[in-house]
Amino acid sequence: EVQLQASGGGLVQPGGSLRLSCAASGFAFSGSAMSWDRQAPGKELEWVSIIDTRGGTIYRGSVKGRFTISRDNAKNTLYLQMNSLKREDTAVYYCVFKGDIEYRGQGTLVTVSS
Repeated sequence: EVQLQASGGGLVQPGGSLRLSCAASGFAFSGSAMSWDRQAPGKELEWVSIIDTRGGTIYRGSVKGRFTISRDNAKNTLYLQMNSLKREDTAVYYCVFKGDIEYRGQGTLVTVSS
């Protein structure tokens, strides 16, 4: 059974930082590209970043230079380091694995507010 357990969200002031983690199990993590999506209140789900099996990364324009996606294959864990957070980064963040179907964990809420 594929499981994706995201954590690390919380309330942070604009300009602050958070690191999200996603513990993965039930599939070959090291052999899989992984990504982060987010959904802001009242808005559609959007893709944030992807990391391939060799560590290559891509980011959506609005987070490039501020967010860093990484992975620890020994721990089956995906990370998202978020710096210089803005109010518009407020959203539920999900880690995503695209296997036979798309798997998305329960998400972790990030609220950027003063």
